[in-house]
Amino acid sequence: MRLFGLIGFPLSHSFSKGFFTDKFSRENIPGCAYENFPIPDISAFPSLWENNPALEGLNVTIPYKQAVMPFLDELTDAAKAIGAVNCIRRNGKRLIGHNTDVLGFGRSLQPLLTAHHTQALVLGTGGAAQAVKYALTSLNIPYTEVSRSGPVTYEAVTEDMMRSHKLIVNTTPLGMYPNVDAAPPLPYAFAGPEHLFYDLVYNPAETLFMKKGLERGAAAKNGHEMLILQAEASWEIWND
Repeated sequence: MRLFGLIGFPLSHSFSKGFFTDKFSRENIPGCAYENFPIPDISAFPSLWENNPALEGLNVTIPYKQAVMPFLDELTDAAKAIGAVNCIRRNGKRLIGHNTDVLGFGRSLQPLLTAHHTQALVLGTGGAAQAVKYALTSLNIPYTEVSRSGPVTYEAVTEDMMRSHKLIVNTTPLGMYPNVDAAPPLPYAFAGPEHLFYDLVYNPAETLFMKKGLERGAAAKNGHEMLILQAEASWEIWND
């Protein structure tokens, strides 16, 4: 039996367990299982591997994406640059930390890019924003960071900035269920059909941020496909 799983705390709802259980069944992948491991403290991480010798890989969610890093033997360049790990592979006795946010976001974004998307606004400065910035750099798309505290504040976003930055990525939880009436405070009136509004939030399927873009004729996408592509990237890593 090949065992994979998810660590975090709490784990009341897990996209990953449902996704992989369904994947193993749908694609007729024998001898594999995926389990949730809701460890209350990261100090339990080493014993998790000792007690589960069949364990080959883990996904990592809140609050351990940074806390798990000192327990690993190696980090990929992306994980180092972003400062967070959400996928671990056991390679012999070595534990290697990866970040699949970069792959999930990049693979989801690329088919939507047009010649207009030469500059981006990245809303938020958290861990997800670090992954988005890393992916944009790899795609040669310069970006400007916007948040309540800067480097550029929402109030400082001008008409010229909106018109020149035609890719806008929301990495904040603003608009996530149940607070569906919230959206980043941008001057949406200056958006248009050449814009792409990408929201990492996926519940609701159409956030207020996305609606405000769509009302101006922009394209819009939520984070659901990114989530799926992240999971598929984990499977690639575990089977590389």
